[in-house]
Amino acid sequence: MLGLIWIAIGIAVAGYFIGDGLKNFKNPNSKNFLDALDEDDELKLIKESDVHHFIGISKEDAKMLLQEYSDIPHIKLNGQVYFPKKQLRAWLLKLGD
Repeated sequence: MLGLIWIAIGIAVAGYFIGDGLKNFKNPNSKNFLDALDEDDELKLIKESDVHHFIGISKEDAKMLLQEYSDIPHIKLNGQVYFPKKQLRAWLLKLGD
């Protein structure tokens, strides 16, 4: 019985993705479900105290990075420093080249 439930769930999920693909068949430039999730990332801001988690380094290393590179994309609001997630990712990739 449990196996049939999993099969039904699998068929429903497959039907959703097939239907979504057919809906956008004549418009190949439209955004799919995963692109829409990534689009939400563009608008997110990271607090200065949390930026080390995003970069994957220690807090001390993050402070040194922020001091050494003044061109890092950031926004100051009410005395707080925020980093636009998409711009920070692009900046880090450019820095690594």
